Amino acid sequence: MTMTKRVLLVGGYGNFGTHIAERLAPETGLTLIIAGRSGDKARDLAQRLGTEWARVDIAHDLDRSITDTRADILIHTSGPFQTQGYEVAEACIRNRVHYLDLADARRFVVQIGRLNDAARAADVLVVSGASTVPGLTSAVLAKHVGAFQRLDSIDFGIATAQKTSRGLATVEAVLSYAGKPFTTMRKGRMRQVYGWQDLSWRKMPGLGWRPFGNCDVPDLELFPERYPTLKSVRFRAGLELPILHLGLWTLAWLVRIGIVRNLRGAASILLRLSDLFDGFGTDDSGFFMETTGRGTDGEMKRATFELTARAGDGLLIPCTPAIVLCLGLVTGAVTRRGAMPCMGLVSLDNILLELARLRITWEESIQHGLRALDS
Repeated sequence: MTMTKRVLLVGGYGNFGTHIAERLAPETGLTLIIAGRSGDKARDLAQRLGTEWARVDIAHDLDRSITDTRADILIHTSGPFQTQGYEVAEACIRNRVHYLDLADARRFVVQIGRLNDAARAADVLVVSGASTVPGLTSAVLAKHVGAFQRLDSIDFGIATAQKTSRGLATVEAVLSYAGKPFTTMRKGRMRQVYGWQDLSWRKMPGLGWRPFGNCDVPDLELFPERYPTLKSVRFRAGLELPILHLGLWTLAWLVRIGIVRNLRGAASILLRLSDLFDGFGTDDSGFFMETTGRGTDGEMKRATFELTARAGDGLLIPCTPAIVLCLGLVTGAVTRRGAMPCMGLVSLDNILLELARLRITWEESIQHGLRALDS
């Protein structure tokens, strides 16, 4: 007889948490507990969805909260993770509870493996980055890698939607590295670039031309480690409205040259200013990944994956790897134990099966006969 799993959703009434709650609430085999610092917000959403709720503050008495809720799985959605440590994951390990988070902070995700021995000893799975990066991105790459005998470069990015609801934590995360230096693989070695700099443009399917700039994500470190033949790894993101993207690009320059120390403190002001432009934008967003290298047939080739999300459903993509992993733990399909970034844990097919429920389309293509690249 299969026992019902209890899933504690921390930050369960936020932008990402609400979607995860709505998706998991009707599932059989689990009991969902919507939780966060505001008991009122957790209760209101729980009453609407017919689930349990709890007031949980991850900064205070977390062990007791986990014990009181009798959780088997904890999903952590309360960012930004750039300023957090591993206290939540460590509490889960102490209490033998599986842990999943939606982190995209480079250091946080890359270094989660330091908890591996403790997680294995507790017989639990601890996964960081069960989100777009590196959850979705590594799944796309794993799907395409079989067509290559050697990977040379990866260029991928996210085109955001102006009207998509933006949480303060997300904006703080984006601004935390604007104008700040970080490293990525260029021309065969790790080189320094700057957040939201290197302005570029790309034509996205159904979206037209969108602006992009450098963003710091775990993949910039994880991909070269996993695929050592890579000479270039580039991740970009962009705001839908060029005037706002150029404004962020300009502010990033002020940080880069030292006039402004950091933009994170201005997150709430910049968020309110951005909201004033919603009438000029849409709620359509996109994702792309181009993988280039020598194919198994000896020819240079490029594999391209492009995804388009309509009507605000792009906001739901970051939730999908965590949903897939959670359901896998509930059914027993996921048997891995230990602590690791979300790579090799979720297949692209399973992610796309979830996304098919939404107003999201995608296409894949392979271009043959390219010239060899030196970057």
